Amino acid sequence: MSILYDCIVVGSGHAGSSAALSAVQHGCQKVLVIDKCPREWAGGNGCFTAAAYRTVHDGLQDLLPIVSNISPEKAETIDMLPYTKSDFTQDVMRLSDNRSDPEIVKAVVDESREAIQWLKDYVGVPFILSFHRQAYEINGRQKFWGGMVLSADDGGKGLIAAHHRALERHGIEVWYDCQAIELLEQDGAVAGVIARQDGGLIELRSRSVILATGGFEASQDLRRKYLGEVWESARVRGTPYNTGDGLTLAQKVGALIKPPLSAFSEAGCHSTCWDYNAPLSHGDRILSNQYTKSGYPLGVMVNSAGKRFVDEGEDFRNYTYAKFGKRILEQEGGMAIQVYDSKVISWLRKEEYGDDVVEKIWGDTLEELADKLTEKGLKDKTQFLHTVHTFNESIRVHQAEHPNLKWNPSVKDGLSTDASMILPKSNWALPINVPPFLAVRVACGITFTFGGLAIEPETAGVVKDAPGKKVVKGLFCTGELVGGLFYGNYPGGSGLTAGAVFGRKAGREAAKLAGY
Repeated sequence: MSILYDCIVVGSGHAGSSAALSAVQHGCQKVLVIDKCPREWAGGNGCFTAAAYRTVHDGLQDLLPIVSNISPEKAETIDMLPYTKSDFTQDVMRLSDNRSDPEIVKAVVDESREAIQWLKDYVGVPFILSFHRQAYEINGRQKFWGGMVLSADDGGKGLIAAHHRALERHGIEVWYDCQAIELLEQDGAVAGVIARQDGGLIELRSRSVILATGGFEASQDLRRKYLGEVWESARVRGTPYNTGDGLTLAQKVGALIKPPLSAFSEAGCHSTCWDYNAPLSHGDRILSNQYTKSGYPLGVMVNSAGKRFVDEGEDFRNYTYAKFGKRILEQEGGMAIQVYDSKVISWLRKEEYGDDVVEKIWGDTLEELADKLTEKGLKDKTQFLHTVHTFNESIRVHQAEHPNLKWNPSVKDGLSTDASMILPKSNWALPINVPPFLAVRVACGITFTFGGLAIEPETAGVVKDAPGKKVVKGLFCTGELVGGLFYGNYPGGSGLTAGAVFGRKAGREAAKLAGY
């Protein structure tokens, strides 16, 4: 016996929910969302994000109607540049070294603003301007930086709660503890799924299936196989249930993987600075994104040998945080130490560096800090002190040569180490010389994998692994499972935007196949 639906979505996260809601909006009467996770893990990786969105916009006045945290008086104190299609496109392409599929990128960029409006109007996502993450107060004015200005109120938890209220409001069924194990085919098209639930198998029929199952970042075996041995020890930032199911399901019906599985290590993944004491195999649904430790542009990061290994001021945090996790993982023990002095501690985000969130290591002198760090994994105290003193002297020399430069975290201020440093800090370089000194330990947190299924940019239809770029009829894809969009790095906030863009497309096409 089988059950018939207009559309079946596999995955209950942001992208899957967007797809299901779009299907209903475009006419589907009977939509089912299934997810192998238990109800308490509903929402996929979306629940663990900061719920930040990158979108094209015309400046503050364009966005004021969709946010809830700005009074007219507050608006007068905000500086926000427009973010154009060209800006968005260039950010994605430069961070991927021009490896991203231009057509997929164009689809995300062109429809980003419309998708944001839809999330507010149709889904009910409570958007706010992200002062806590994307603005600094400079001379009494809130200056937004890094091209990303929006987030959902209460972060990922608020985002997923809004989605699931909308699913209930529109009568969309959601089944948990229900794993899709095979795609049904009929007359050359996908016609539903076979799912495992309550220990038995159930046949669910539909003219379309939308895969929104995320990547394989929660599978140690697949990380080791496709990304490399070192990735076995990465900490999982989000749900433990993203273990590559979508890739397996789609491959069996002839889907094209992009890039090829043999090149997944080149595509890489989103990996960030993550609390060293965070769980290894899953995120924390209460703390969620608070395990992120993104303050490194304000200080320095050293490895267990006491040496710096990245340019902390290379670019705005939005453009480096998704790749620096990999650099941390490559260090001995997969650990790094962020070091700050009292000039900048108040600028660290409280949600990430609060006393109840992170283990703090304090020292009234750098020597005392180094002594305490030797008990926490620092192996060379002398090298650590040499690193900091050399760093400080290099900044002194550069500032003497460029006395007009002023520290300003809302712009690339050019306040740098001098040319003698083999590894510079290119912006926001301040000496670490005002006690007390603070250190926190960080590791690599893997968020999602970048390789996935090739899709048509206009329909989100899954492309066949065959000449001619034909699609697998009845099969669509959205969210982190989409391949070809990101390589090596990505601009913060673009992942959730892409999930909404392609989710809307997939839902619309599913409704067409259902005859609406």
